Amino acid sequence: MKTKVTVTAMLATVLISQGAIAKTLEDVLKEKGVITEADYKEVTKVKPVQYKLGKGFTFTAPDEKFQLSVGGRLQPRYTFIDLEDNSKKTDSSAFAVKRARLWLRGYAYTKDLTYYLQTDFAQAGTSKLLLDSWLNYRFIDEVQIQAGQLKTPFGRQWLASSADLEFVDRSVVSDAFRPGYDTGVNLHGDIAKGIATYDIGAYGGAGWSTVRTSTDNAIAARVAVNPFGKLGYSEGDLDQSAKPLLSIGANYFGDSLRATRSSATATPPNTTTLETNNLNFASSGGWLGKGLANFTTSENIDINSYGIDAAFKWNGLFVSGEYLLGEAEGATSGKLLRAQGFYAQAGYFIIPKTLEAAFRYSYLDSDRDKSNDLQVDTQGAVSYYFDGHNLKLQSDITNSHIQHAAGPTDDLQLRLQATIVF
Repeated sequence: MKTKVTVTAMLATVLISQGAIAKTLEDVLKEKGVITEADYKEVTKVKPVQYKLGKGFTFTAPDEKFQLSVGGRLQPRYTFIDLEDNSKKTDSSAFAVKRARLWLRGYAYTKDLTYYLQTDFAQAGTSKLLLDSWLNYRFIDEVQIQAGQLKTPFGRQWLASSADLEFVDRSVVSDAFRPGYDTGVNLHGDIAKGIATYDIGAYGGAGWSTVRTSTDNAIAARVAVNPFGKLGYSEGDLDQSAKPLLSIGANYFGDSLRATRSSATATPPNTTTLETNNLNFASSGGWLGKGLANFTTSENIDINSYGIDAAFKWNGLFVSGEYLLGEAEGATSGKLLRAQGFYAQAGYFIIPKTLEAAFRYSYLDSDRDKSNDLQVDTQGAVSYYFDGHNLKLQSDITNSHIQHAAGPTDDLQLRLQATIVF
């Protein structure tokens, strides 16, 4: 018994000195053969209260019919922007808390009925304070139903958590095409232990925390095939995968929004605006928002978006990319807006599980029938992982080549961001 206590103390000291917070003490003891399998199961059985970095504090009822985990995330960021053309805007140097999130998740009555609630205090005072708020019931792995406010399943990078990215943030292409959050119902499942996954959903169609009473709802569908085993949406090969993993996906999104055109005497005159919505692709930075001037009458705009994507990881290498296409047609005018974009990125761990370098190329054409409207981003990133995506420091530098009627500009952006998930 004294020998076991001595070995246990020595192992605990090593763990503390190395900051090894990813593995628990009982995991290490089992690996070293200090405790038996039976001992391991006894000490790792569900406890009333326990904590794990990245998972938060977990409270479990004595009968294990109810469980609640409470955690959060902070992402402070510094951004420096050097504009080539300073005639209208000035360079900027800004500190901000990009995300300050609190989440609650768990199950109730049965482990098949799960829930998730997430807020972002960085959005306090706006309609975007509430992010996820949903229930999910699992009939079997292949058939599950989710209802509430959730991510509309369109785009690989959008479905990845903003805490699990190789770069400081998502590509400009992902931001321009994603619908964002919406309230609705989603039928989804994992087939053959994740060899294939699917999502089929119906949503309100007005977006994040926005409700409308019309019959113009949105639909979304996504399917992904993982021939060598399930590859999730987290970026980077932190696990140093011993075997290659590949995922190929496809998406569809359809919606309809009401547009209104102001008169020549209005202020401002001859301006097209959309009904109240909180959809990312319809914002000023989205492909539809940038092309609203194409629609000259008050009419419904029918929207159809498509996308294909792929991701691959193996032995510290992670490669991914997406091609996204959007079409919007005026129901009365017949005017057609077409947009497209793609990005490709690759990252490699120079020091396994610790230091990663990545590169990304993004191409965005918000109106394929209009000249001088392209944006091309070339980005490089370096990330240092202290404990995977739970604790990391990231920096990236971007050259944005943006076309204008008066000629192109090349703007430089430098970002530094820390992430802690607790």
